[in-house]
Amino acid sequence: MQLKPEEISKVIRSQIKYYQNAIEQSETGTVLMVGDGIARVSGLTNCMSGELLEFEDGTFGMAQNLEEASVSTVLLGSDQGISEGQTVKRTGKVVSVPVGEAMIGRVVNAIGQPIDGAGPIETSEFRPIESQAPGICDRQPVKEPLQTGIKAIDSMIPIGRGQRELIIGDRQTGKTTIATDTILNQKGKDVICIYVAIGQKRSTVAGLVSDLTAGGAMDYTIIVAATASEPSPLQYIAPYSGCAMGEYFMNQGKHVLIIYDDLSKHAVAYRALSLLIRRPPGREAYPGDVFYLHSRLLERAAKLSAEKGGGSLTALPVIETQAGDVSAYIPTNVISITDGQIFLETELFHSGIMPAVNPGISVSRVGGNAQIKAMKKVAGTLKLVYSQFRELQSFAQFGSDLDADTKARLAQGERIVEVLKQGRSLPVPVEKQVAILYAAVNGILTRIETADIQEYEAGLYPFLDTDGNGAAAMSAIKSTGNLDKDTEEKLKTALNDYTDKFLKTRS
Repeated sequence: MQLKPEEISKVIRSQIKYYQNAIEQSETGTVLMVGDGIARVSGLTNCMSGELLEFEDGTFGMAQNLEEASVSTVLLGSDQGISEGQTVKRTGKVVSVPVGEAMIGRVVNAIGQPIDGAGPIETSEFRPIESQAPGICDRQPVKEPLQTGIKAIDSMIPIGRGQRELIIGDRQTGKTTIATDTILNQKGKDVICIYVAIGQKRSTVAGLVSDLTAGGAMDYTIIVAATASEPSPLQYIAPYSGCAMGEYFMNQGKHVLIIYDDLSKHAVAYRALSLLIRRPPGREAYPGDVFYLHSRLLERAAKLSAEKGGGSLTALPVIETQAGDVSAYIPTNVISITDGQIFLETELFHSGIMPAVNPGISVSRVGGNAQIKAMKKVAGTLKLVYSQFRELQSFAQFGSDLDADTKARLAQGERIVEVLKQGRSLPVPVEKQVAILYAAVNGILTRIETADIQEYEAGLYPFLDTDGNGAAAMSAIKSTGNLDKDTEEKLKTALNDYTDKFLKTRS
């Protein structure tokens, strides 16, 4: 088939008519060196700090050191397909992650890609992983309780919405358990939870997802996982990614709880990539800006003012100590950034006191402001009584002849310790906590043998739901948060009735 010259010219004319002269301009550089998840790139003169760079094989990197002749880039993926001489393209945008309602219930990696096998995440909104913390005028004081469901914490070391409370202790002392129990306790409380797993084993993260799914908590939880097998740059950006996802909800006026588990491994990952890009090491080989690393992350936790929507982001960072040494570099840094710490002690854990919270050096700098009035009234003297008991206990083991007052204090202390013990994944509603702590502080439990306290408590909660006085007291505390004279009388009557009933069954 032959085309006539006029037909050819007609085709050419139509092509010229619809031709659009669009030139795509992009700045490119060249890979000078690659290895250990780090690439040194030349030619990117206008590159920004933290900018996303694209390599020939589709791998992305983040610009870190902006030097005169080159840019040190940390790779957000494998370096297997990257070699010297390849071109690198600027994207013109900083590292961002997808945010939105579609993220809830999903397990994602550090750059927001799904890793749970449940298909793609349908969201069009993205947010930079680094953003400025809200200013002082954009915040309001922390005064709304965030209930953990853990008696030892809600009574003595209360946490408020918008607070930063550090969970610190040696490995295998129950730090993650406190975090996951707090997530489970947010069911039905309109709080979105984000759990950031940094440097953990994949099997550990899988187990955690399984526990949260069984407890119905994945309906309001996002899990961001940068596991031990992933490169240190991904472990480094994971907490910032989780925080960006939380800020999206906070800015909509919602309440968010975020857990960073743990920031010790985060600092180690940052140290690794800092040493690889030739940043000078300082104390314990960490670079000098490692304090700023965590402060700019944790400062983003806030309770926003009413004008800004009143949303909150509560942060529970986790730090692992070595042999209880809280004076090491990273623990002291994070202690000074946060609004208090929950210290978990190995000795308490091994002696069967779980959660192994040491109330002596645990503190909440928000304190009673983050408690309902009923809890504040009941637990006001609890920390003092507990600490006195610990002191008396250490003296009592040396002396056999004790006066009546010391014996009474020791007996009450023993019962308080038993009451504060709590099993895993068994959060207690705050009104029930008030009831059992009232019984412990006001001497009602002195009639019960210490060994029977756990059984007593297990039967008390169902009794309070069915008993007339108990149900009325629980309802009043739940709805008003107060323990007025009338409610206290009803609670006291219900506790005495149950104690009599319990003692009858034991005799």
